[in-house]
Amino acid sequence: MAVRQSRLLIAICAAAFLLTSCETANQRHAASGPPPQATAPTLAQTAGPPTPTLSPAAQQPPLDPVDSLIAQAEVLYQNGEAYYRVGQPEAGKQNLDDALKLLSSGPVDIHGNDRLQAESDKITARSRALELEATNESEPPVEQKAEPAPIDEANEATFPVDEKVKAKAEAELKAIHSDLPLVMNDYVAGYINYYSTRGQAVLQRALSRAGRYRDLVQRIFKEEGVPQDLIYLAQAESGFQPFALSRAGARGMWQFMGSRARAYGLTHNTWVDERQDPEKSTRAAARHLKDLYKQFGDWYLAMAAYNSGPGNVQQAVQRTGFADFWELYRRNVLPKETKNYVPIILAMTIIAKNPAQYGLPEFQPDPPLNVEQIKIDYPLDLRLAAGCIGATLENLQDLNPSLLRYTTPKSGSFTLNLPSGSAQQFKENIAAVPVEKRMWWRYHKVASGETLTSIARQYRVTAKSITEVNGLEASEISPDTKLIIPIAAGRHAPGDAETLVFSRHPTRYKVRRGDTITSVADDFNVPAERLRRWNRIKGDSLRAGRTLVIYRPVTRPEPAVLRSKSKRPKKLQAAAKDAKKALPAAAAGQSAFASGSQAQSR
Repeated sequence: MAVRQSRLLIAICAAAFLLTSCETANQRHAASGPPPQATAPTLAQTAGPPTPTLSPAAQQPPLDPVDSLIAQAEVLYQNGEAYYRVGQPEAGKQNLDDALKLLSSGPVDIHGNDRLQAESDKITARSRALELEATNESEPPVEQKAEPAPIDEANEATFPVDEKVKAKAEAELKAIHSDLPLVMNDYVAGYINYYSTRGQAVLQRALSRAGRYRDLVQRIFKEEGVPQDLIYLAQAESGFQPFALSRAGARGMWQFMGSRARAYGLTHNTWVDERQDPEKSTRAAARHLKDLYKQFGDWYLAMAAYNSGPGNVQQAVQRTGFADFWELYRRNVLPKETKNYVPIILAMTIIAKNPAQYGLPEFQPDPPLNVEQIKIDYPLDLRLAAGCIGATLENLQDLNPSLLRYTTPKSGSFTLNLPSGSAQQFKENIAAVPVEKRMWWRYHKVASGETLTSIARQYRVTAKSITEVNGLEASEISPDTKLIIPIAAGRHAPGDAETLVFSRHPTRYKVRRGDTITSVADDFNVPAERLRRWNRIKGDSLRAGRTLVIYRPVTRPEPAVLRSKSKRPKKLQAAAKDAKKALPAAAAGQSAFASGSQAQSR
């Protein structure tokens, strides 16, 4: 064992030496965030670094910048793996994080280069696997709920222009104040007609939910120096739903894809997805939009680039010579979704300024979120936290949408959002639970008619353990008493255990350039092996344009009728037996249906 560790340490040292001998470009890449590809407003290409002059004996073909970045990232990647193997996970994680940072902040935009994206996806997937392996854990089941992103439905809508609505909107524009340029044309008028009719309910829900986050967004946009009315981008994308998941795998209020989110400092790992954190993702979106405006010098082009990536918009401008969104629209050089994107946001902005004029019924905006924050540095089950303050699990999930599990991360710190006024109560009640037990123990509020024996049976613990932990001297307990339930580590109370199941309704995703099995599985939070099985794919590469069938994960507790071992009527026993037989058959049927589904583009 010692010999093996010594060899690995030697390998680390050798790799480190190789890294220092590489170009010093990684020092230039320390700052996060993508560099501009063009100089606004002329969109001239940024010149690359000058090639050094070598002596004739030393002259070699110049190293491709992509090859250089990948070579340096591979050294960091190999370093990270070696550190994990010798039992130094912190050093290993740091090397892998440095590799990802290097790829995302280099002189070549990662989002426009298939090879850089594939390398980033490979390192991300391996990093997660090594982290789980280091803690001797398998990846826990996904317990994250997801909501469909409204932008998907709007993209499929085709509505004629209502000349009366258009004329009304044109007159309204003269009195509207906006820090974004607003125009009226047939493209915008068609979506005004849509949101005034079939899409009215979607828009009204979004306007109501905007009340929760408006103050937060306005504060951050002011701090970052971007127009306040860019808030309607989130309204169009997600309807202000942090759990929004698009068909393309974008998540959160601002619909970030995984690699773009990493470039702006948003963490996405086994435990948290900060694309779903309202404050952090809003900050990232503001900075990304500001970078895009600096690059293109036009807010419409910046919004288009936010949707499809700066590379696509840059190429469209270079092909036509026009740095004007509407000219690019008319020349049909942008993806269909991007062409729709700007008119959708403008239509929503115009209607939101005067919703009654467009037939929306009166509504009351949701009150702003009012939370207290506590920084914790230990793993905590949300069900225990909810028990401490008398809240529900669902309430805490809504306040902490970045958590992908029922628990906070097992390492590092996490800022937990609690309902306003409950922080002190939480501190007092959680103090009674040992830190190492906060992943497993629960609080239970005694209901009328319950006894220690019945409660112990419910949680599969002994009555004696409950009395000892709570300092009870008598076996009688009164209603509304709060008890600590000492569940053994690794065991779950009835109803806690969740089994990973997948929706019976497939989502179809059209592969984009640079996608891999790993990156798509990562964006949709499904196991890569499942994704391969559903689509009969081997390996990790994907062909752009192919349509994948994906069954989104959902969770549900095992039916009580199958868990119970008590005596039951014969009819119920037979039903349970049939249900057990049906489970594998249903799974097989789902898999067969997946593989036989017809491809359908987004």
